[in-house]
Amino acid sequence: MPNRLANEDSPYLQQHKDNPVDWYPWCDEAFERARNEQRPIFISIGYSSCHWCHVMEHEVFENEAIAAYLNEHFVSIKVDREERPDLDKYYQEVHQLL
Repeated sequence: MPNRLANEDSPYLQQHKDNPVDWYPWCDEAFERARNEQRPIFISIGYSSCHWCHVMEHEVFENEAIAAYLNEHFVSIKVDREERPDLDKYYQEVHQLL
């Protein structure tokens, strides 16, 4: 069953539309759900030609047990860095600060 990425234009997001993870694109609805359900947000940022993004998809995001955990405890957001370089830059900078 496709998730919320099924209607996105991004080829990268389309690659993840059949993951068992209940992905949201970057949108107000995702943040509203996180607030309402008091859940943390899990953000994954990648791009179509990224080797390690494909590895993560296969080894992590297609894993039913991991997907079930993410779906129960987080609101998961998938971001195409080629569509949103501003978000990629911001979270890269935050990562460096940690």
